[in-house]
Amino acid sequence: MQKILGYMRKAIQEFDLIHDGDRICVGVSGGKDSVILLNGLILLKRFIGIDYSLTAVTLDPGFNGETGDYSPIAELCESSGIEYHVIPTQIGEIVFNVRNETNPCSLCARMRRGALHDATLKYGCNKIALGHNFDDAVETFMMNLFTEGRIGCFSPVSYLSRKQIHLIRPLVFAPEREIRKTALKCGLPIIKSKCPADGHTNRQSMKEFLAEKEKADHGFKDRIFGAMRRSNIDGWGGINYIPPEKKY
Repeated sequence: MQKILGYMRKAIQEFDLIHDGDRICVGVSGGKDSVILLNGLILLKRFIGIDYSLTAVTLDPGFNGETGDYSPIAELCESSGIEYHVIPTQIGEIVFNVRNETNPCSLCARMRRGALHDATLKYGCNKIALGHNFDDAVETFMMNLFTEGRIGCFSPVSYLSRKQIHLIRPLVFAPEREIRKTALKCGLPIIKSKCPADGHTNRQSMKEFLAEKEKADHGFKDRIFGAMRRSNIDGWGGINYIPPEKKY
C-alpha cells in the first residue's frame, strides 16, 4: 500500500486537493479503484498532517433488479470508524430497461454524478473524492480526441459551482496495474460489478488499444500523460505550473 499512498500524497500536494477541516464524501462503487481510494484516505489521515474527515457513500444501481451486497465495505468502514451509507437507486432500471440506452455509460454516469452530488450535501460534506486513476486519465484524453475531435480530459480537481462543492481525484498518479496488485496483496473487499455492459464499452476498447500500443512501444501512455501535464490541459500541470518557454 506504500506505493499507492505515495501516489496519493503527490496528487494531494501537487493539485492542492485536501485542506484542514474538509469533510470528504468518498464515492465507493465497490470496485478496486474506489476501495483503494477509501483505504488510502483512511491511512493517509494518520500521518499526512491534514485534519479531514471521511464519509463513504455507495450508490446501489440495482442492476438486473438486484440489490447489491456491500457488507464487506460496511465492515471496512466500521473497523476504521468511518460513516458509511448505501443509497438504493433505480439507475440500472432506467438506463437498461426504461430508456434501453445504446450508449448506457453516458446516462449512467450523469445519473450517478447527480445522486452523488446530492448525497455529498445531504451528509454535510464539502468535497467528493472519486477513484479515477492514471490509466483513466489517459483513456479519457484519447477517447475525447478520437471520438469527439477535441483536446481535453477530466480535471484532478473541479469546483461544482451549482452545488458549491469540490470534486477531487487523489488516485490520478496511480497506474491501474499498481492498484490491482495492491488490492489483491492487501486482501481488500472488492465487489464485482453486475453492470450488463461491463467489459463491452468504448472505454474498454480504448483500454485494449492503449495496451497494444504500450506493448509495442513501452512508455506510450507515459508520454501522453506527460504531454497533458506540460500543456496544463484542464489543470493537469498542477498548482505550480509554469508555462514552458516558446522557442522560435
